[in-house]
Amino acid sequence: MDEQTPPLPTAAPPATPSAPPKLDDQLCFALYSAGLALTKVYRPILEALDLTYPQYLAMMALWERDDIPVNALGAQLRLDSGTLTPLLKRLEARGLLQRRRDPEDERRVRVVLTEAGRSLGARASDIPLAIGQAAGMNREDARAERDRLVALRDRLEAFLDRE
Repeated sequence: MDEQTPPLPTAAPPATPSAPPKLDDQLCFALYSAGLALTKVYRPILEALDLTYPQYLAMMALWERDDIPVNALGAQLRLDSGTLTPLLKRLEARGLLQRRRDPEDERRVRVVLTEAGRSLGARASDIPLAIGQAAGMNREDARAERDRLVALRDRLEAFLDRE
């Protein structure tokens, strides 16, 4: 943790009855509503690929690293198996990926892109630029914003790991 970042509190300060928290002053609401707006911007872009936003995230992870264990994909996406498995089943039904038993350990399932899944990656290559334009950001601004959000996520996860 750097000197500019104060440690996270172990408990929220008590709210006084005369001054309840205001929604628009909350970091959580700013992040939540920004996420909703971002998903709405993605929706028509992803409809052209017949993907939902969570499916797009899974496909991006697989375009980066194909043939990976399901649990590794879930960890990367921060999704539990109850959420990830139905998502993968839908992508498999569309012919974009296959789930296969690992030949070295039959208990483990690996996710492998099909040719259709790989070719979809080429069609998706301009999406980050379109999203940056919609947000009014150049590549450097978008990278800096992402880095701040990743740092926030990492601090929050570190806080949770201490408990």
